[in-house]
Amino acid sequence: MNVSQSEALFARAQQYIPGGVNSPVRAFRGVGGTPRFIARGDGSRIFDVDGNEYIDYVCSWGPLLFGHRPKPVIDALASVLELGTSFGAPTGREVELAELIVDAVPSIEMVRLVNSGTEACMSAVRLARGFTGRELTIKFEGCYHGHVDSLLVKAGSGVATLSLPDTAGVPAGFSATTLALPFNDLDRVETAFKQMGDRVASVIVEPVVGNMGCVPPAPGFLQGLRRLTEQYGALLIFDEVITGFRLGRRGAQQLYGVMPDLTTLGKIIGGGLPIAAYGGRADVMSKIAPTGPVYQAGTLSGNPLAVTAGIAMLRHIEEHPEVYDTLEKSAAELSSAIPPGMCLNRAGSLFTFFCQPGPVANFDDAKRSDTARFSKFFHHLLERGIYFPPSQFEAIFVSSAHTPQDIAYTKQAIRDFV
Repeated sequence: MNVSQSEALFARAQQYIPGGVNSPVRAFRGVGGTPRFIARGDGSRIFDVDGNEYIDYVCSWGPLLFGHRPKPVIDALASVLELGTSFGAPTGREVELAELIVDAVPSIEMVRLVNSGTEACMSAVRLARGFTGRELTIKFEGCYHGHVDSLLVKAGSGVATLSLPDTAGVPAGFSATTLALPFNDLDRVETAFKQMGDRVASVIVEPVVGNMGCVPPAPGFLQGLRRLTEQYGALLIFDEVITGFRLGRRGAQQLYGVMPDLTTLGKIIGGGLPIAAYGGRADVMSKIAPTGPVYQAGTLSGNPLAVTAGIAMLRHIEEHPEVYDTLEKSAAELSSAIPPGMCLNRAGSLFTFFCQPGPVANFDDAKRSDTARFSKFFHHLLERGIYFPPSQFEAIFVSSAHTPQDIAYTKQAIRDFV
């Protein structure tokens, strides 16, 4: 496979961009080799600058539910380009997107649009502190909630991929406001609340973890978090940046029957453009400026391009609920091929092949994976025109654009790996 143009671009990039990339996992440090520089995408495929074609299972890390360049989104963007890209003032489209989100997500009564999942999680945690008057946040090892200073403790994702210290550059005082506990260990959470419950402002959790690889919640775990936060007066925050609108139109909270106080969203609500949101109970959300004392702002928040793409995406989901049956079928078929000595975790259309016999229920389990073998697995697929996430600690995504032929070809390539 010729990758000379990608190699040349990567060499140039490293002179001007730290590590040659604008998000660390893209550098292929976790798997070795040259990162592919992508020229375009179409449906289930991406094409690199050397003309190589790949079946894409990264899907921009989740938001491309209908594949690359879905017509409703592209058409909507073409229309809004005639109007402008940013005003720094409110528009009617912001209201429309907010209404769509509130209508879809069971726990959200009011919502604030922001620009990234990191910003959404940072703002939700700040709001929880402002609402409760407390300082401590409980999070879970291996859950990644963006590069927020206080939440980079045992953060999984790119931090785990690069084997970096969790809190380099973060003052100890920031980290001291966060207590990281093992995912799926409700006893440890209960003990923490017994010891310091009157100091805990919130528990933030990915209801299905996507950033140590895919790790679903154990039966009763999320329900237990809901019980404990209510008992001690803390807020429960679901980070549904990945799971929101991917596990279903109403998110993981509907799937598992647990209503959080606050929810963060991203990825899919922008239809492939950068946007995110946080929302929840009206009494909590009313504490945000200008109606309350908790400040958060953003010049590009609710910009017409991202909002328009989000409206088109959410309306298309609403009009095509069968998409989730399609995704479930494709994911189940693809994940039925597991190489010897590996295990698989799946929740709907996100899943991970772990290079170990399993089971994988938390971050310590995930870290026992053979990352050298995963690198071989990744390159085995890449050479066959299949693009998986370049990290053992990330989730794989399917889209409705993946055809039965795509799935069958990928499944055979997985089975050929030894």
